[in-house]
Amino acid sequence: MNAKVKAAKDGDKKIKRLNNSDIQPRRMDFTFDKNMPLYWFDNSQFKTTLLTALSCTFPEGERFFMRAVRNYQPTLRNELLKEEVKGFIGQEAHHGNEHEHFNALMQEKGMPTKKVEDFVRDGIKWQEKRLSNERRLAKTCALEHFTAMLAELMLEEDGFFEGMDERMLPLWIWHAVEESEHKSVAFDVYQEQVGDYWIRASEMAMTTLEFTGFTIFHYFQLRSGMKDKRDWDSIRDGWNWLLGKPGFLRKLGPAYLAYYKRDFHPAKRDKRYLRDSGLKRLAAMLKRPELLEDAA
Repeated sequence: MNAKVKAAKDGDKKIKRLNNSDIQPRRMDFTFDKNMPLYWFDNSQFKTTLLTALSCTFPEGERFFMRAVRNYQPTLRNELLKEEVKGFIGQEAHHGNEHEHFNALMQEKGMPTKKVEDFVRDGIKWQEKRLSNERRLAKTCALEHFTAMLAELMLEEDGFFEGMDERMLPLWIWHAVEESEHKSVAFDVYQEQVGDYWIRASEMAMTTLEFTGFTIFHYFQLRSGMKDKRDWDSIRDGWNWLLGKPGFLRKLGPAYLAYYKRDFHPAKRDKRYLRDSGLKRLAAMLKRPELLEDAA
């Protein structure tokens, strides 16, 4: 990726804070190198298609999160939480926009990402008509837990990004850092405004089935619209990567199950050191030292 970004104005040492919390949106404005190979992740059809399938859910998924939290924004009581919600919404808006641009590149390269994005958009509309505001927020909390677990796995496991094209790394590192950074916000809104354990736990169980099932379905949606043959070796190696050795997904078990505890809170898994190291890596890759400060 040629990561062209908007730099701070000449003479600025810090970028303007947009709210009074530690959660500050970072505007990246990535541009993606069209010469990058189709299979940019370890030259693997499986890994590339799987992460692209996830990316296809992000633009509309992030907007769903924003709307679910905004429903409760006017009635929030905690002043710090009000500011954190502003940061959460700003970060999620940027995530959706950047992944939309990435998905468009993959569409040009022959992956039918628009088909998946349209399917996700229609599915979210269908759910929003049928779910209560409480359920929509609980689903947001559940999906935010999934994204935070995956983000912290990516940042913590040295081997996860092995083989990924360096032009693509900044997008995923940046997204992972901010998902870890704001992982408690939707949950804190839920606890203050709803606080019902049964809704939270039951929605996680349902969302787990949906998240797993639709991720697999979106993978096959992408593959069915592509012209090249299925690479069975990459599928075998990919499943080993996920569930065998190193088996990254298996490592998420304890963190996932913790969500069902009545006293669960995302901040109990203190991963700030991952966010700090991820930001240092990102700032060095993009030659943007201001990313180590609060960014807008």
